[in-house]
Amino acid sequence: MTGPRVSVTTVLALAISVSLLFPHIQTLASGQRRQRSVQTPRTFGFGRPAVSDDITRLDIDVMPDGTGLPLGGGTASDGARTWKQSCAGCHGSEGQGGTAAPLVGRDPAARPPTVGNYWPYATTLYDYINRAMPRTSPGTLTPNQIYGLVAWILAKNKVISEDARMTAETLPAVLMPARNRFVPDDRQGGAEVR
Repeated sequence: MTGPRVSVTTVLALAISVSLLFPHIQTLASGQRRQRSVQTPRTFGFGRPAVSDDITRLDIDVMPDGTGLPLGGGTASDGARTWKQSCAGCHGSEGQGGTAAPLVGRDPAARPPTVGNYWPYATTLYDYINRAMPRTSPGTLTPNQIYGLVAWILAKNKVISEDARMTAETLPAVLMPARNRFVPDDRQGGAEVR
C-alpha cells in the first residue's frame, strides 16, 4: 500500500505560503519580546498605604502564651447561650459533632481528635473561634461571646470547672490534657529529627 500522492504543485504552494508568513511570525515573536521588556510601573494607582488602625484591626492572632488576647471574659453559662445559637447546629447540642467535627471528648485514642484529647493550648481555641467561627459568618462574635464559648467547650471537656471565668489572664494558665503529648520542633535537618 502506498500513501496519498502529493503533487509538486501542492508542496511548492505550501512552501511559498510559509515563506510569505515567516516575516509576520517573526514580527509577532519580536513584539512579544518587546512587551516583556516594558517596565512595570512603580505603583498601579489604586489602594493606599496601611495605617496603624488598619494593622490593628487585622492583628488578631493569639499566641500560646496568651499574647494577643483581648479584654473581656466569659463563663460556661455565658457560652451556653452562644453555643445554642451559633454552634450547636453544626457541632451538636453537647459538642458531640454533627455536620462538623466533635469538640468534646477526652480519650486520647479516640478519633477524630477533639479539643479535650488533642489541642495543646487553650488559647488556640480562642484564636480559632475568633478567626473562623461560626462557619457561615466568621468574625462576628464579640470577645465576651468567644471567651464564653471557650469556657463552655473547656468545661464540657472537664478541663475547667463550670464556674471558671476565662479572661486574658486565666485562659493562658489552663493546662490542656494533651499539652505533654506535643514536643518542641527542634529539628536541625539531619538524623536528629524525631
